[in-house]
Amino acid sequence: MKPVNLHDYAALAQERLAPAAWAYLAGGAGDEATLADNTAAWAALKLLPRVLRPLHPGHTQVELLGRAWAHPIGLAPVAAHALFHPEAEAGTVLAAAAQGAACALSSQGSTPWAELVALVKDEPGRGPLWAQCYWQGSLARTLTLFEQAARAGMEAIVFTVDAPVHGARDRERRAGFVLPAELSKANAVPGSHPPLPAFEAPPLCAGLLVHAPTWAELQALIAASPLPVIVKGLLHPDDAVQARDLGAAAGWVSNHGGRTLDTVLPTAAALPAIRAAVGPDWPLLVDGGIRRGTDVLKALALGANAAFVGRPAVQALAVEGARGVAHAIRLLRDEFEIALALCGCATPAQVHPGLIHKP
Repeated sequence: MKPVNLHDYAALAQERLAPAAWAYLAGGAGDEATLADNTAAWAALKLLPRVLRPLHPGHTQVELLGRAWAHPIGLAPVAAHALFHPEAEAGTVLAAAAQGAACALSSQGSTPWAELVALVKDEPGRGPLWAQCYWQGSLARTLTLFEQAARAGMEAIVFTVDAPVHGARDRERRAGFVLPAELSKANAVPGSHPPLPAFEAPPLCAGLLVHAPTWAELQALIAASPLPVIVKGLLHPDDAVQARDLGAAAGWVSNHGGRTLDTVLPTAAALPAIRAAVGPDWPLLVDGGIRRGTDVLKALALGANAAFVGRPAVQALAVEGARGVAHAIRLLRDEFEIALALCGCATPAQVHPGLIHKP
């Protein structure tokens, strides 16, 4: 089967991957209610298009975080790409650069950041490269990771705040999945404490969570960071306002793909209130269940500046390496451009909340 959308890549990836690896990639926390709701929430939003609007000259470009993007679509961080294809993160980065997509790379990746930046740093038209980081157990170790990202040539830090521990991922535990340490430590800081599986951690309140970060640590990180800090994992409007007020460069509306706390709001439901709370000017990114170009348009209509996909890119990597990832990005971009035109928008800047039907 030749894939013609992101759902096709998911089906093909499941055929190719070992059951345990698929459980890790595709699964979520608990009963996976949020995992399902993320995708369903975008589909439930109904478009109210306009017709006979001038569409020439049109384009998909956006200005965001100090640079031009070819389109408002990016790749969210996912750990250990080598688990899914021999090209690992190199294949993902090369595909993103070829398609002009932003790319956030996990600190728990299989390939050192510096090697990945070197592959594409001179590529014309590439999107931004960002380093995703977790709290490392102390301010000093976390800043060491930030500085490592800066030396590698990354352009921003994506600091994930919604996972002091992993969620209770039943599908992974049933499959007996254990992430091989050698596939996820390429950027590790000695002595660090990234999130641990809750069922392998010390007693949470008495042990591991003593080291969990607070707003004070975030403030110190933003003040000392050598790179702009994007705060990922926002669902509550008050948290978004606080992150903005502490000087974060942007907010990222995310529920970790439904992988940490089950039954939380889908991101499509959380996004409008966050945009209303932070005002029109602070950049907002969103992920969680984005599978169609219409989802990207809906994300912009609800207040996001860009939309990111995580699992679909890695599923495409599992199917056909860099070529698969590039094709998946292109499919999503083409669908987004079609949706723009059919909603009467020549550019992403013309997308507005009135395109979403309100019963």
